[in-house]
Amino acid sequence: MANELIINVTAQETRVALLEDRGLAELYIERTKDRGIMGNIYKGKVVKVLPGMQAAFVDIGLEKASFLYVSDVYGGMEDYEEMIFQGEELPNYFNPSSQIEDLLSEGQEVLVQISKEPLGTKGTRITSHITLPGRYLVYMPTVDHIGVSRRIKDEKERRRLREVILTMKPPSGGFIVRTASEGAEFEDIRNDMEFLLRLWNNIQKKKESSTAPSLIHSDLTMVLRVIRDILSPQVNRIIIDSKDEYENILSFINTYMPKQRFEILHYEKEGPIFDAYGIEMEIDKILGRKVWLKSGGYIVIDMCEALVAIDVNTGRYVGKRNLADTILKTNLEAAKEIAYQLRLRNIGGIIIIDFIDMEREGDREKVFQAFEEALRKDRQKTSIFEISELGLVEMTRKRTRENISRILSESCPYCEGAGLIKSKTTVCYDIFREIERSSSALGGPSILVEVNPEVADLLYEEERGRVEELEKKLKKKILIKGKAGFHQEQFNIIEV
Repeated sequence: MANELIINVTAQETRVALLEDRGLAELYIERTKDRGIMGNIYKGKVVKVLPGMQAAFVDIGLEKASFLYVSDVYGGMEDYEEMIFQGEELPNYFNPSSQIEDLLSEGQEVLVQISKEPLGTKGTRITSHITLPGRYLVYMPTVDHIGVSRRIKDEKERRRLREVILTMKPPSGGFIVRTASEGAEFEDIRNDMEFLLRLWNNIQKKKESSTAPSLIHSDLTMVLRVIRDILSPQVNRIIIDSKDEYENILSFINTYMPKQRFEILHYEKEGPIFDAYGIEMEIDKILGRKVWLKSGGYIVIDMCEALVAIDVNTGRYVGKRNLADTILKTNLEAAKEIAYQLRLRNIGGIIIIDFIDMEREGDREKVFQAFEEALRKDRQKTSIFEISELGLVEMTRKRTRENISRILSESCPYCEGAGLIKSKTTVCYDIFREIERSSSALGGPSILVEVNPEVADLLYEEERGRVEELEKKLKKKILIKGKAGFHQEQFNIIEV
């Protein structure tokens, strides 16, 4: 069955949903006021060197100084290590004997790239190992290295791609052949290489004419990054509700993927696009701790500061034959669901999975193999250890962006952080969508919105512009009234 990219663009946020077999597989959210900086390149100034931590703080013009580890600095900042491209074989030439105080000094100007955005309580991490991603290649300007994505398994194809790069690469600089290059023609790869070389030359020129701290190069918008990185022959349709972004996508694909055939549609129906494809309902489920399995069992996902714990339970499922078979079936179903939830919620870091105890060694092996197989769809790098005698699986999943629940939620003021509720901003956007959804049924000249007082304040202040846009669009006056007894997520929309 066809896979699709469904894209919802508003003035406040952009949301991209990957549907596989009509089910939500991945979700990307970027809010205008929190626009991502991953991959951006800055000219920064070292403000503090910390020999005891073998790291330095660098001012790149953000609110807080960024953190630069010694492993991200080498030889005048001219070598590279694995950074942000999963499955890409990046070289690691770092000399473990190097000391941060020998490489950097306070006041020194450096060219750096964002390797990790702030995640939870952790600040921005940067690297001096600059990498420039294209559709088919990743360019490393000062390393004479050629690598091929580990996701390309066919050895004949790997040799072909390596030879293609050797025939066209300049004397200096290195390239990583990305997974999307599998089966690509010579001309397509050459065009991508020429674009990256021109881009690096422009960055060098801007670096020389800029003073630190300053932004030298911004990565693509989130929509174009997702298209660049995940679009493949398996995704054959893109549907978007923004005319401007629709035109941008057409231009991008015509420039970088002219031979690819994707059906690109501008969604022009009245209802919200995520409602039409059943995505809005699925997003609400992402915030829940408990996920039910088809058999009647369930898994519970608890996110802590240090790790994520996932527990498997038989729940309502009592089986038909014996206890061992009941446990095996529940664990097999849970293995597939857990792999899906990790990808959907973008859960990273250390993950501990507590499968139901299995006495038979063969059953443990079946569950582990099922889990490994389910993880193969995940583009993020994962490392897993076999099921222990206690039924535990220890694993790690590469963390490259904030997980979805942290984007959509904030610590609950009602339970002092013990749980999560929708943030005030998310509630505002829910209200906007509900007003548009129900406006045709509200015949009066005005709409009264009753909300929690703090949400009302946000609607009057930061979100006032969107309220006024809706008033013009719907030709109705929108009145906002704070209700002291309302829960933060609670609101009423009433015809006046």
